[in-house]
Amino acid sequence: MKTIAVIPARMGSTRFPGKPIATLLGRPMIEHIYKRVALSKTLDATYIATCDEAIREIAEGFGASVIMTADTHERASDRVAEAVVGLDAELVVMVQGDEPMTHPDMIDAAVQPFEQDPELGCVNLVRRIEQESDFRDPNTIKVVMDQANNALFMSRQPIPTLAKSGFEQTIAYKQVCIIPFRRALLFKYTRLQPTTLEQLESVDMMRLLEHGYTVRMVPIEFNTQAVDTEADLARVAKLMADDPLLSRY
Repeated sequence: MKTIAVIPARMGSTRFPGKPIATLLGRPMIEHIYKRVALSKTLDATYIATCDEAIREIAEGFGASVIMTADTHERASDRVAEAVVGLDAELVVMVQGDEPMTHPDMIDAAVQPFEQDPELGCVNLVRRIEQESDFRDPNTIKVVMDQANNALFMSRQPIPTLAKSGFEQTIAYKQVCIIPFRRALLFKYTRLQPTTLEQLESVDMMRLLEHGYTVRMVPIEFNTQAVDTEADLARVAKLMADDPLLSRY
């Protein structure tokens, strides 16, 4: 299966405007994401999809392939779908432009289920939430799953219910925004009517779940932290300071 990655990025984040080009360990954050994703041996190509000239200029400066998109998209998945219209790929891996701790092995783990299940259309990564502050943080998307690791519901609210004995006994997972689609389902996603819960939760995947599609969740052990605020950026800088992957790009 020809597999590509697309990193959607825009300057107009409501919580942290301009975050894709914010400096992280001496480089624009989007550069870390692009170069770490491109290290995956699973991928045939990696692109950045953006509507902003500022991101295009910086990304092309560090050697990235950039696809310009419309500035009207409210969902990252819609931006990625526009970007891949003219590209040849069966699998499209969407890597959110706020995941600088992405490891190339995470890409490989997300793609593997497609080789085992020809009917599978979409995969997400998940990781156990270790801190109660993250469990309560609305910037962290929580996931509850069935016994086959298929998503049942995603929310920015704390789910599932906190155990009576406390957070340590609560089994909670967060979405890690590395999301491969089969090409056909990605384009179908854009034609599906946006849903009430998708809009209330501000979670792309709820559109698929509400329309009855399966979203397979793959647990990982990699320590990740998305950047939604300037405080997150400072936290990630500390977490990445001794990352051996830095020496590979």
